[in-house]
Amino acid sequence: MQSLCRQIIMTEKDFLVHKLEHRDIKPTSTRLLILHEMMRGDETVSLPELERLLPTIDKSTISRTLTVFLLHRLVHAVDDGSGALKYAVCDDSCDCTVEDEHTHFYCTECHRTFCLTHIHVPVVALPPGFTLESVNYVLKGLCPACSERREAACR
Repeated sequence: MQSLCRQIIMTEKDFLVHKLEHRDIKPTSTRLLILHEMMRGDETVSLPELERLLPTIDKSTISRTLTVFLLHRLVHAVDDGSGALKYAVCDDSCDCTVEDEHTHFYCTECHRTFCLTHIHVPVVALPPGFTLESVNYVLKGLCPACSERREAACR
């Protein structure tokens, strides 16, 4: 049983190392820890959340790591209107171009933001002379868990 647990842990570490190396990022222990926390759920994560989740890593190191991740297109940033940028890990096939942009959903109840990668951002025809560099498409409402809690409270 113990060797199976080690094998699972090693497999996860190998996966994280691959994610970093695929984007030409040196897999340091700090970067692996930060990436691990960023991939813990299906929602985005902010700098303050990472600071809370990783109290042994100082704020400037986390911030610099996020900058490296952004520059190498390992993560994308989401401005969901909450006042803090949120970050999500990209798929290996994503190049963070306008064509890769997808919809995000901000829950007004729990304040989590989710990537809806299967819903692409609508194409908008711009007037001559305008060049599109990025798109931020955020839908707001209740996530499934908050919707369920609200429905249960109404019964």
